[in-house]
Order: sequence, then C-alpha cells, then structure tokens
Amino acid sequence: MSDMRPICIQNAQMVDPASARDEICDVWLKDGLIAAIGNDLEPCSDTLCVDAGNLVLAPGLIDLKVKTGEPGSEHREDLKSASMAAAAGGVTTMVIAPDTDPVIDDAALVEFIARSSRTKSIVNVLPAGALTKELLGEQIAEIGLMAEAGAVLFSNGDQAIASAAVMRKALAYSGAFNALVSCRPEDPTLAANGVMHAGELSSRMGLGGIPIAAETIHIARDIALAELTGGRLLIEQISSAAGVDMVREAKAKGLDVSASVSVHHLCLNELDVGGYRTFARLSPPLRSEKDRLGLIAGVLDGSIDVIVSGHDPRPAEEKRLPFAESSAGACGLETLLSGALSLVHNANGDLITALRPLTSAPAELLGINAGNIAIGAPADLILIDLDKPWICDADKLLSKSKNTPFDGQRMQSRAVATLVRGRIVYDANSLFA
Repeated sequence: MSDMRPICIQNAQMVDPASARDEICDVWLKDGLIAAIGNDLEPCSDTLCVDAGNLVLAPGLIDLKVKTGEPGSEHREDLKSASMAAAAGGVTTMVIAPDTDPVIDDAALVEFIARSSRTKSIVNVLPAGALTKELLGEQIAEIGLMAEAGAVLFSNGDQAIASAAVMRKALAYSGAFNALVSCRPEDPTLAANGVMHAGELSSRMGLGGIPIAAETIHIARDIALAELTGGRLLIEQISSAAGVDMVREAKAKGLDVSASVSVHHLCLNELDVGGYRTFARLSPPLRSEKDRLGLIAGVLDGSIDVIVSGHDPRPAEEKRLPFAESSAGACGLETLLSGALSLVHNANGDLITALRPLTSAPAELLGINAGNIAIGAPADLILIDLDKPWICDADKLLSKSKNTPFDGQRMQSRAVATLVRGRIVYDANSLFA
C-alpha cells in the first residue's frame, strides 16, 4: 500500500462540504496533492486510473477525539493500531487526547507524539495539549509552548475543570494564542457515583444516575466565561437536548462557541445499556431518546459543529465486570462514518450536511489545510460505498481493544478505500490493485 504513482479517480460522486459541491467528476492526484478536478481529465501516461462509479468520493474524516494508550498503556491501543483502525474507518487525521501516561502537558511530550506518529502511523496525527498540568484542574499548562510545538487544541481530557477561576484563566490565557479550548462539561459532584443517565431506567436497574444538570450547569458556566474572556470554546461530547439549546443560544449571541457530539450518542440511547451491557457504558452516558433526537437536530441545523468517534479503547478485563465496576469507554474509529451517515439513511439529512461535521468543520476549527477537495489541497480522500450493508463484529475490529456498543448491529455505508496524501492506506475491495 505504498504506491505513490499519480492516481485518477474517475466517475465518482464527489461530495465536498467545504465548497458545497456534489457532482459526478474525476479527481487527479499527483505528488500527494489534488492536481485537477473535472470531467474527462487526461492525466499523464503513468497515472493509475480507477473507476469509482457508484462510490462517493469525500474528504478524509478528521476526528477530534481519539484516545490511545501511547505512551503508558500501549496494551489498550498504540499509535500504529489506532491508525490502522482509523484508515479502515475513513479517518485520515486524528487528534490524540492528552490523557496519557505521562499526560501531554508540555512541549516535549507534544513533540514526542508528533515524532512517534511519523514512523508508526499511516494516517495524520495531531496532538492535543493538556489544559492544566497533570489534568488536575489546578494550574494552567504551558499552552503557548505546546502550541508552538504543534498542539492543535487544549483539553482537560475527560476531567472537567471544577474551578471557575481556573477555567476563566485558561480561556483568557489561550486567547493570547488564538488557541481552541475543548472542555468536558460535567459537574463532578453531581456525576459522582453515577454510571448511566439518571432516570426511570437507572432506578429500575439499581444503578447510580448522572443527571442532565451535571452537563448543563457546566455548559452555562463555560459559555459565560467564554463571553467574559473572548476565548475560543469547544464544548466537548455534548449529550443532552438541553445542552444543544444552550449552544444554539450562545451562537445566536455571536459568541465563539462550538460543540462536538460522539457518534454513539447520535445512534444509541439509554435503552442500549439494558441487560447491563458494559459495552454501552460510556462517558458521558447515553441519554434518553428525546436527547438523541435533540442531538441529531443540533447536527442538522449546525448548532453542533463536529461529530467525533470518542474512541476510548478498553480491554476485556475492564469491561467484563459488573456494570458499575466496569470502565466507561468504547472504540469508535471504525464505526464513526457508518454511524454519522445514519443521518442520511434515517434522519433525512443530505450527504453534505452529514459529512461537514466530519471534514471541513473540524478543519476550520483547527485552522488546518484539510477536510476539503480542492486543487492544491492534500490528497486525503476516502471512497464510500453508501449502500453497503454490514454487521459490526467487535472481534474483527482492528483496534487492540474490541469494545463497541455497536457489536452485532446491522449498519449501512462503509469506507472501501482511504488515501493519505495520495498514498493508499486502506483498500478493502482492491480498487487500486
């Protein structure tokens, strides 16, 4: 899969959310870049021409929320295995979360991730820096130095910052570097001892619940602090319809506030933990069907900017436990695309609307040249079989850990080929053979 010959992808349905183009055309790739777009292209003689009729050609996906175990817990996932899973899922750029061991909270560790990825990963890897030292929520990390070293956003991982004063300082300090602050909205006192959505089902199952107020209290606080400081705020992995309403209102006021949602929360609800299915124990928890529909509406109207995989691989010994004792988290890289395209198949969304939160929108948030199909842009592209039915089999995931709440589910749409800078990194149907 190292062929770097010029490639002409012919007769594909090109869908590019950045330019709002949706048309049948040819795309010529040369020297890792997009060289030409049009009909009846006449590329040079050594070009590999591939007929992509009946396939969708889209920008490679950009996933802003990927956890690996490297460094520190490589048995869960390392950069190599994560990148293979990403390529199979159509993800060409993944942002690595800072909650590793040690925490990515200084420039040297940002450089370590960037350097390691160059030899281990077959997709693009961008490090996220820790917002506070050791993710303790007490002392602001060196945001400026990490930004210079290549960190593309700053997050406190899955740990919410309890102190409003610390969060205010983080937003104000990051503003000096135009840095994006990604926050997890969850009040730790309200979420303490909770393992699923608080409601009638959690009471019947005898499990501690996490109320929606745990999320909305922090969303309200952080939006107020973003307004106060002028900082750039990304509300991470929103899970409630009420939270979407708050983001919608903040955007209407002109605040620099954006939001992401995990693909699991668009496709599943609290009923999926029935039978105490630990594969469906997630953080934040799966909420009610009303919340799921509110999240979908938020994606469709643009209130939610980004869909993420929330990739958080957990080995069997952390999942095969009583529900309350199991670890929260799920693999998501290989199911991100199929889950997001359920907006097309089941929610009357169009391809541009469904793909924008996976491509051009995260690229714009990060300020990177990616997520688009344009002459001169990097040839990070995927071919999608929109109608391909498949059954998710956890045992066949390329991730080192095999935990997914989609295990056994019938799904539709799948990436059949992935190219990173014109290099074929995944080719399920031997299209480029």
